[in-house]
Amino acid sequence: MLFHKRTLQILWVVTVLFGAISFGNPVKAQGDLPQDLIRQVGFDQKLDEQVPLDIPFTDSEGHDVLLGDYLGEKPVILLLGYYECPMLCSLVRNGLFDSLKDLDFTVGDEFELVVVSIDPGETPEVAEMKRRASIIEYERSTATDGWNFLVGPQDSIEQLSASIGFRYTFDENLDQYVHPSGIVVLTPQGKISRYFYGIDFPQKDLRLGLVEAADSKIGSPIDLVLLTCYHYDPVAGEYTLTIMNFIRLFGLLTVAAIGVLLIKLLRNDHNKPITPQSA
Repeated sequence: MLFHKRTLQILWVVTVLFGAISFGNPVKAQGDLPQDLIRQVGFDQKLDEQVPLDIPFTDSEGHDVLLGDYLGEKPVILLLGYYECPMLCSLVRNGLFDSLKDLDFTVGDEFELVVVSIDPGETPEVAEMKRRASIIEYERSTATDGWNFLVGPQDSIEQLSASIGFRYTFDENLDQYVHPSGIVVLTPQGKISRYFYGIDFPQKDLRLGLVEAADSKIGSPIDLVLLTCYHYDPVAGEYTLTIMNFIRLFGLLTVAAIGVLLIKLLRNDHNKPITPQSA
């Protein structure tokens, strides 16, 4: 049986964690982290709040940039992590890219992708390696525009993290950053529109999130219908079907269909020739 690449990666992580627990590996498993450390990690949702646009970073080519350089025209998928993360960050990036492959929106066309390292020690060279590998993994004939991998000083990282409620910490025993898994969707103006959690991001959720963030300036009429039927659940970080909205929409469509049928019958009756009756 052939296993999906993502399944193999998850199995690998589970195997490593099991080995750490069972065989006394000096690297702690995530479940063995102190509770006070775990409480420092997570997302605090700040929906509709503005992220600062003047935060300075360095792009993967070594140029000084501001966060606002990537905003103004298109919605943005924002991903925080670090490039040399041994486990979680790769799973999150791969999960996101797997969904982006199935999405008929294209990076750089309908939206921007901004990946920011939370490790101030990482360099533009490392960011560029990850950027190039990600573009290749995307498996589309596309320009490199829209693929933005950034590094920056501690102050910039902390300012951006605080603005989106991304809480992380550094564990000296693991010699790793401990951080939540998920992505944030920003409007073209830089307001926080949606959070999506975990390492898998359903294509439907990403699409609807981008359509909403762009104020329906991208997408199709079908997306507008789906946004009527689906409701964003901020706790779960996903779109769920709203039964009442679906029933209302179905009712309106039914009434419209009946109206069209009646009009058609009336027209047919009006156009029917009158046959004179014999005496």
